[in-house]
Amino acid sequence: MVRTVLLSAALLALGPPAFAAEVVVFAASSLKTALDQVAADWQAETGHTVLISYAGSGKLAKQIIDGAPADLFISAAEDWMDQVAQQGQIVDGSRIDLLSNRLVLVGQGAVAPVPVIGPDFDLAGLLAGEKLSMAMVDSVPAGQYGKAALMTLGLWDDVQSQVVQRDNVRAALALVEVGEAGLGVVYATDAAASDRVAVVARFPDTSHPPIRYPAALLTHAQDDADRAFLDALSGPRARALFTAQGFVVLPTDAPAP
Repeated sequence: MVRTVLLSAALLALGPPAFAAEVVVFAASSLKTALDQVAADWQAETGHTVLISYAGSGKLAKQIIDGAPADLFISAAEDWMDQVAQQGQIVDGSRIDLLSNRLVLVGQGAVAPVPVIGPDFDLAGLLAGEKLSMAMVDSVPAGQYGKAALMTLGLWDDVQSQVVQRDNVRAALALVEVGEAGLGVVYATDAAASDRVAVVARFPDTSHPPIRYPAALLTHAQDDADRAFLDALSGPRARALFTAQGFVVLPTDAPAP
């Protein structure tokens, strides 16, 4: 009897048993390499599970607006997050500007790099009749930024007929990796994640709108684990992993570089 009482007291002192929660994240495709590592570390630390659906930010935003059961959204552009917010699907006060990135031109093999693309850059000549791979220029942030940069530099009209578009930036990168496109416009982090392409040149940061990755908790979120994972995204371990993949980690409310 005494043993039973002592055991019961010990169990009460330990508090209620822990439970494993599931965090569903909708994230821009360009985050995959780094975010998979961040999620794996957090899962090992907490015992919770993170399920991540990667796609173009526009596609994900539309799915969220249509009622997809996601807990967090990490977009590669502010406007798609804005649309989700306008539909009342973001938890007030949870939105943060998490990361920034840079836009580059990539090709296969060893290519002599050009530091920064200018109006005199002979992109059409460099393509030599081959395709220019881009994410969807009207709905995927990498494609939107890329088209804006090419238009700003006066190069869009020269290459528009050679542009082949894909559903997300990783798919655009893959076309260059397998040789189905001569060059591609992708993020610097995507180029760094591939051992089959090289950076040919970098687009000036002033040639396109600032690249920002906002993250926010969605109204579908049900438990503390969702908020905890959002907080972990700006923690020291996640910051180190994002930086290692070439992202620029933004302080709260800081402008993109």
